[in-house]
Order: sequence, then C-alpha cells, then structure tokens
Amino acid sequence: MNKTAIITLLAAVTLSGCSHPRLSADTLQHHRYELVSIDGAAINTPNPQKPTLEFGENMHVSGKMCNRFNGQGQLADNVLTVKPMMSTRMLCADPQLNQGDMLLAEMLEKGAKVSLQAQTLTLTQGQHQLIYQLKEWVN
Repeated sequence: MNKTAIITLLAAVTLSGCSHPRLSADTLQHHRYELVSIDGAAINTPNPQKPTLEFGENMHVSGKMCNRFNGQGQLADNVLTVKPMMSTRMLCADPQLNQGDMLLAEMLEKGAKVSLQAQTLTLTQGQHQLIYQLKEWVN
C-alpha cells in the first residue's frame, strides 16, 4: 500500500469516528428518558421523583425536574429547541436539581445539541451536558 492510500484510509477512519448520525423527530418521538447526570455529577433521586424528558406526538416535549415543563419541540441538524416552553415555578429541596431545572430550560429555549447512542440521550450546550437514559413507561 502506498503512502497516499494509507493517509487517506487513516483520515477516513478518523473522520468516521467523529461523525454523529443525524437524528430525526421519528427517532425521538414516543420515548421517555430519565436524567442520570448533570455536567458529570450523578443524579441520586428516588424513582417516583426522577427527572424525566419525554417526546410525544408531533415532537411535543414534556417532563419534570423540579418543575413540570412542556412545549413544542423542533429538531434541526441535531439541535433541539422547545418554543414556547411552559413551566411551573417551584423550588426543589435539592440544589443540584434546582440548578438542573434552570439549565434545562435555558438549553431547550436556546437550542441544545442532541446525540443518541444506544439508549443514552445527551443534551449539550457550551460546557453543560445533561445525560438521560431510556426508561419507557412500559417495558
């Protein structure tokens, strides 16, 4: 194999590892996810109170952290925005979830990069990252 072929092959392998498949609304709709971490810190909330993110019919997005929220989701180039987003206005006893609540609202209103690998959904904006695990209502 000549030097040019080796360099081309290495470049192709490197670039293929960096690409993320483009998500569609169909991929997300009708699924429910539970939050497992905020910026790398694990969420240790008991089951009935676990923060969730759900994608319903026509990309209706809803869920809860400290507050319940919902709105119309738009997915374009793997960026999810929810406008208008409606939410209750309560505080949690858990400071981590209070911070997460404000972070999630900001991410969804401004647009969060979305990736989905296996059953793990990741929302990223700047240095912030929310990681969710697929947890359907019915298994």
